[in-house]
Amino acid sequence: MSTIDITRPHTLDHAHAVEAADSLAKSLSERFDVDYGWEGDVLQFKRSGVKGNLTVKPETINVHLELGMLLRPFKGRIEQEIHQHLDGLTRA
Repeated sequence: MSTIDITRPHTLDHAHAVEAADSLAKSLSERFDVDYGWEGDVLQFKRSGVKGNLTVKPETINVHLELGMLLRPFKGRIEQEIHQHLDGLTRA
């Protein structure tokens, strides 16, 4: 299993950090056909071949995904998508 683990500091208030996380989840859902849902401040991701979560904390956003064998070739692309999205959102 291949793992993506990204922690990004932010200066957003809680509501805007949750909004940024939700925006990232929508983008990943559209591009990679990933289902997601909130459980408190943790966004759970799931689809065949991938599972993980995005945790919103007061000063950081953490994305942790575990990719199955079929999605390993897309690891770089998925990481790039996450970084690009967070670059725009966490500097607000």
